[in-house]
Amino acid sequence: MTANTRFERLLEPYHIGKVLTRNRIIKTAAGTRYTHNEDLHLGERARVFYEAMARGGVGLLVAESPAIEFPLGTTVLGRYRIDDDKYIQVLSELAEAIHKYGCPTFLQLYHSGPWHRSKLSGLQPVAASPINFESELDRPKETPRALTIPEIEVLVDKFASAVVRAQKAGFDGVEINAGSSHLLASFLSRFWNRRQDAYGGDSLENRARFLLEILRETKKRTGPDFPVSVLFNGIEAGGGDRSRDYEEGQELARMLQAAGADALNIRFLWLGLDLPSIHPESFFYPETHLPLSDFPKEPDWSHKGIGASLPIAATIKKAVSIPVITACRLDPMLGEKALRQGKTDFVGLCRRLMADPELPNKIASSRLDDIAPCTACKECMKAYDQVVRCRINANLGTEREYTASPAPRKKRVVVVGGGPAGMEAARGAALRGHEVTLYERDHRLGGLLPMAAMVKGVQIEDLPALSRYLQGQIVKAGVKIKLGQEFHPSVIDEARPDVVILALGGMPALPDIPGINGHNVISGADLHRRLKRYLRFLGPKVLRWLTRFWMPLGKRVIVIGGTIHGCELAEFLVKRGRKVTIVDTAAELGEDLVENTRTRLLWWFRKKGVPLLTGVKYEEITDKGLTITNEAGQQQTIEADTIIPAIPLSPNTELLKSLEGKAPEIYTIGDGREPRLIIDAIADGSRIAHII
Repeated sequence: MTANTRFERLLEPYHIGKVLTRNRIIKTAAGTRYTHNEDLHLGERARVFYEAMARGGVGLLVAESPAIEFPLGTTVLGRYRIDDDKYIQVLSELAEAIHKYGCPTFLQLYHSGPWHRSKLSGLQPVAASPINFESELDRPKETPRALTIPEIEVLVDKFASAVVRAQKAGFDGVEINAGSSHLLASFLSRFWNRRQDAYGGDSLENRARFLLEILRETKKRTGPDFPVSVLFNGIEAGGGDRSRDYEEGQELARMLQAAGADALNIRFLWLGLDLPSIHPESFFYPETHLPLSDFPKEPDWSHKGIGASLPIAATIKKAVSIPVITACRLDPMLGEKALRQGKTDFVGLCRRLMADPELPNKIASSRLDDIAPCTACKECMKAYDQVVRCRINANLGTEREYTASPAPRKKRVVVVGGGPAGMEAARGAALRGHEVTLYERDHRLGGLLPMAAMVKGVQIEDLPALSRYLQGQIVKAGVKIKLGQEFHPSVIDEARPDVVILALGGMPALPDIPGINGHNVISGADLHRRLKRYLRFLGPKVLRWLTRFWMPLGKRVIVIGGTIHGCELAEFLVKRGRKVTIVDTAAELGEDLVENTRTRLLWWFRKKGVPLLTGVKYEEITDKGLTITNEAGQQQTIEADTIIPAIPLSPNTELLKSLEGKAPEIYTIGDGREPRLIIDAIADGSRIAHII
């Protein structure tokens, strides 16, 4: 796999202990929720997910963490167990599915500790000490209780027994997760660990005792040739004099190597900011919560969080001779550079592989333009009780059902609309052998993606990359593209298609409020029309920059609607100096935002002094502004120069009615069928493409 010299280091085999990896790309562990704690056999959704990852050419696949203690050791029910021999069978089937494609695999093991939620089990979470770190910018956690020494001894046995089961199941090694602020990390941490016994205090030897006992007992039971990797925080910031510095991180690394660790996976933790520490680009959304000059000095912040852990991994690597791994939204280019510079031995990828499991194979065959881009939307991490989905890879977890197998009969397919749903439908249908023609009335493809990119920005969430990818793929697939052409029913008579797919997008909607057509109201239709005019000549990045200097809006703006659309529009306007108020009839704002994104955005609104009015009743729009009845039942008028309704679109069914009976198969997809999110539009397009 080393024919591509541009990625020579990334594609070369390497080793962890006696396990030879196919290359230096590691698929890091992440919960998928494709499983359940009572599963005794491998479910189809989990099987096809892991088979796709293995088939895609990754060097080593680290499977997600089964519970070594149930239920206290897990955060969700949607996860395997490994606390009893009866679960060896399901794990054996998992290892076999991965090995089927010649890919070595490790199994990650951890204990959730403080991340456990009592509502899941009725049990109080556990940790080294009863310490909690209250933070407005992270998921709230309960104060845990401290483990007793007998409980620690039991857990040492549970961990070691779980490793033996992983070995019996056929895994090539294990990774022990002692990172973030999970149970083992709470013992290692000077901040979390306030114990005064043999497992705590200022002594690193004491704080590491629990983990080292697990490691030694594991090696004793499995033998020296079964590799064990350990994931831990190379530094911990934000704890004052109780933070972990480089010196302690290096000393811990040496202790782990001496105890038998075969590799080290290096993260970092900013205390009280667990989720952003895992996805460091989040520190920059919607803005940094502190001046960048006050950020921890050890991570590399020069790429907006991408590769932030590399300096930390490089420092830990100097202290040991075993391989070092790190993952921090690295891409192939940055990963290759880090390997050549000796900063790491392996490049961990997760979200990029979810977006395109074939990424390693495509790198090896120099098909970089064919790699589906991860746009960092974090839809795959949306909620801990929902199965993983991907915005661009609608097949995630369902590859067998949606495999682009040749269609039984070649059909003439007409796709109307060049947004994400339409482009994905055209791509999928063409790959299956259909003759596809796509009509788009505008002079460019992308639908609302350029507009969304203008509002969201492109530094963190790269929507233009998604649009470029889909456009490139439909061209390569041989789709005939007709831009600037309005589709009329008469086209049916000329083209005589077997299938018509309507991907027209949704219709702007207006709330039913007296005065909604007033001069101070900019409707969604008006806003779309104005922005489209500019976007025809300017890209979203340039137009976004120009809006810092002028926009046809007043200084005081009311945004009606607090779902994802309204919140993101309000963020955009606040950054352009507008005094914004968000109002919504719902009890909470931020519907459809990813959990930590919502947390950070609402915090930012409060910091910026943005009034957030929920549970209101709209009474009337006047020249002065918007009159509402608030939650307390009091009527008030919010003065504003401009009012913008930002409510979800409505389905677009007009063309569908006029086409009834004119083609054997007619489908409506995307916002035209049911206005939702980009992830749903692409999934809709993929679904239809694979049933026609």
